[in-house]
Amino acid sequence: MTVRASLQSLHAYVPGEQPSGDRVLKLNTNENAYPPSPKVFEALGAITADTLRKYPDPIGRELCGAIAELHGVQPDQVLITNGSDEGLALCTRAFCEHGGRVGYLTPSYSLYPVLSAIAEMERVEYALSADFRWAMPEEVDVDLFFLTQPNAPTSLAMSREEIEQLLQRCPGILLVDEAYVDFADENMLSVLKDSDRVLISRSFSKSYSLAGIRMGYVLGPRPLIEALYKIKDSYNTDVLAQWIALAALRDQATMLSNVTAIRGARTRVTRELTKRGFEVLPSQTNFVFAKVPGGRDAETLFKMLRDRQVYIRYFPGKLTGEYLRITIGTDEQMDQFFAELDDLF
Repeated sequence: MTVRASLQSLHAYVPGEQPSGDRVLKLNTNENAYPPSPKVFEALGAITADTLRKYPDPIGRELCGAIAELHGVQPDQVLITNGSDEGLALCTRAFCEHGGRVGYLTPSYSLYPVLSAIAEMERVEYALSADFRWAMPEEVDVDLFFLTQPNAPTSLAMSREEIEQLLQRCPGILLVDEAYVDFADENMLSVLKDSDRVLISRSFSKSYSLAGIRMGYVLGPRPLIEALYKIKDSYNTDVLAQWIALAALRDQATMLSNVTAIRGARTRVTRELTKRGFEVLPSQTNFVFAKVPGGRDAETLFKMLRDRQVYIRYFPGKLTGEYLRITIGTDEQMDQFFAELDDLF
């Protein structure tokens, strides 16, 4: 038995550290600092032995219906997935012939090249400029384009006009990955409704505070969603995740309240970092991407904070090596972060 040649040289996706302990301040994986809806725990309390004995609904009809109603589409335009990552992986299998071309920005979500390599697709990287903007070429010749909107790790969002321009220049399928969109000023649902080549991916991990259940979904035109249904696992989401996600989705007030708190804290964190000499990009996410003050080394500061059990994220590289990504926590958590940071300065 041998391992596929394409996998022998593959560099797997590296997630953020998951430290444990009472003293840990965890601001490195963009988890929501606030608890999910109380309705989630009511849903968990309704679980019975009979619930667990049976297979889940293979397509999650009730949850798909609620998602469709929320976004103004039809239920057959929705596919629920095991985290949004499953939807991304399905796209590489559904919309590219063997050896096809997958495009994405760099820096962006580092899972895109991994998924493309697993599917043995040609990877076409489009580099951002020094200010993390994209000088879009006249032709974006790929079969599938992954676009994180707003982007990670940069926290910046493209305008609707830029995305429409991308759609005009790209002949393939455009997957708009909106994992952080609830923290942004604008979403791209209207673009989806105007095109037969756009898919939108969403997650329950960020704004709904449900990273632990692994639930996402894809919205799109019926023919594209039908194609994804053909290749998904038989029971790709479990009954607990479906029930929990449905309960959270039906409590928009809690989600929006948490989002409002995070957006407010984001403004404060941006202001406080700027006072300390950091250059903070205008964030549209639940994190900030900040260039450390001159004379300071970002990686060294990252390690010094980690030694104090304060976890943030550092991305080595020509464009990102002077920056740190900091998840927005509660006011108390950010007070602790700044206390530790000031002690090091």
